[in-house]
Amino acid sequence: MVMAESSKVIHVRNVGHEISENDLLQLFQPFGVITKLVMLRAKNQALLQMQDVSSAITALQFFTNVQPTIRGRNVYIQFSSHQELTTAEQNIHGREDEPNRILLVTVHHMLYPITVDVLHQVFSPYGFVEKIVTFQKSAGFQALIQYQAQPCAASARTSLQGRNIYDGCCQLDIQFSNLEELQVNYNNDRSRDYTNPNLPSEQKGRLPHPGYGDAGVAYPQMANTSAIAAAFGGGLPPGITGTNDRCTILVSNLNTDSVDEDKLFNLFSLYGNIVRIKLLRNKPDHALVQMGDGFQAELAVHFLKGAMLFGKRLEVNYSKHPNITPGTDSHDYVNSNLNRFNRNAAKNYRYCCSPTKMIHLSTLPQDVTEEEVVNHVQEHGAILNTKVFEMNGKKQALVQFENEEEAAEALVCKHATSLGGSIIRISFSQLQTI
Repeated sequence: MVMAESSKVIHVRNVGHEISENDLLQLFQPFGVITKLVMLRAKNQALLQMQDVSSAITALQFFTNVQPTIRGRNVYIQFSSHQELTTAEQNIHGREDEPNRILLVTVHHMLYPITVDVLHQVFSPYGFVEKIVTFQKSAGFQALIQYQAQPCAASARTSLQGRNIYDGCCQLDIQFSNLEELQVNYNNDRSRDYTNPNLPSEQKGRLPHPGYGDAGVAYPQMANTSAIAAAFGGGLPPGITGTNDRCTILVSNLNTDSVDEDKLFNLFSLYGNIVRIKLLRNKPDHALVQMGDGFQAELAVHFLKGAMLFGKRLEVNYSKHPNITPGTDSHDYVNSNLNRFNRNAAKNYRYCCSPTKMIHLSTLPQDVTEEEVVNHVQEHGAILNTKVFEMNGKKQALVQFENEEEAAEALVCKHATSLGGSIIRISFSQLQTI
């Protein structure tokens, strides 16, 4: 099917109105970086430009044997007659939204936290950015970016649409907002008014900008309100109330041959700081885990209920004990430097999820190879895919297992172990594919 007129631009037909830009991005993401995407809504078609011709060829070769479908609808793909999507095409076919000096930006595949400063760095080359507001919605992480002048916003949108902030992730989806003026009340990691540097950084006890994100919520019992606000942008993950004040969790149906306090620590510390863990002597397959506060305990109960670990399905519930009494039969982690939420709390909250098939390894040695990473974790299950990459000058890796249980086993056994002289950190990644 690779014909002479190969092009890095792919023409997609039968793109129904229910198919979003993000659906198309997800279909073609595995084949390489997508640099531009234009929806031809009137014709039920789309044009998509890959970074290079070989990525486009790979995609088309793959889809000669596999019928691509999106939301149950067959879509049909071929090379476009365009070798390159020019601004003119984008303007002719682009969304019919009215140009405005305010952009609405959605970030897909957000492997790393995106702050106001990161966005300012990305968008300020195109003109003076007056204000930025970020928030978390069901569509994912979003930001509103207000330029001084409309042509700057248009130019930023043309140049940055479909681009990745970091290599292979944090892809920008940009449209014009219909807002007239952004309201910024605080200058902090989540919002900034560059025309008024004297704004306060926080209103005490309230979450900022309920108007843009989901409704603002006050968390009376939480000391870490600002980190939670930064992570979830004023809303909370579905199913999390933010009102629980019980800190201690009862975990049961544990595999007594395989589980110890440190392995439980490695799993539960994904959701908050651990104070103490106690294995119950009279019920060997039960343990108590005391978290830093009620919000962290709620995250752990919500995301770990029913998770598989060492062949057993975990039961995770709140305990009737308000705390674990220190003693020889309990393991104290209150001063452990392995607690994840002492630093970068907002980032850690944002990464909270149920166990996935994909683990993310960080703080790796600079010269680490893919083979060393695989050797370190392969005893825990079948590895389908791995990728070693560099982020802010630091080596990281993704490893995809066949199922969530194998990934969880690798995480609890290998988090905080030494690889090539470095103590590595492991968490679950929400990426579906590498």
